[in-house]
Amino acid sequence: MIHPDIIDYNNQQMKSDQDICTLLSSIIDGELHDAENKIWHRHPVWFLEGNPVVGYSKLKDSVRLLFWSGQSFDEKDLKTEGTFKAAEKRYASKEEINEVDLLRWVKKSRAIQWDYKNIVKRKGELIRLK
Repeated sequence: MIHPDIIDYNNQQMKSDQDICTLLSSIIDGELHDAENKIWHRHPVWFLEGNPVVGYSKLKDSVRLLFWSGQSFDEKDLKTEGTFKAAEKRYASKEEINEVDLLRWVKKSRAIQWDYKNIVKRKGELIRLK
């Protein structure tokens, strides 16, 4: 079930971005129905066993979908983000979302995980969980 704070986040966006956020949250939550989801650092994020796996955020010109372990998914349409293992896809309209790709990526977010939950305790060292 999608946390009410995420629904509020989606509803606060402009119509075109709201459509993107609503579709993303629906597909993510449908596949990760057992995951905890909440607003984390002001953005919707889904967690498995306390580990962040996928989320999205509104940028100036798009909505960024972020997979914390996405660089390990071997997906050409996901672009490297940051210095760890994250990868992203940006959407300017709902029509840009390929639902088949998105579902595959969300499934990979469950199967392929790096331990972000303990990254501070390990002083920035990431260890692969799955």
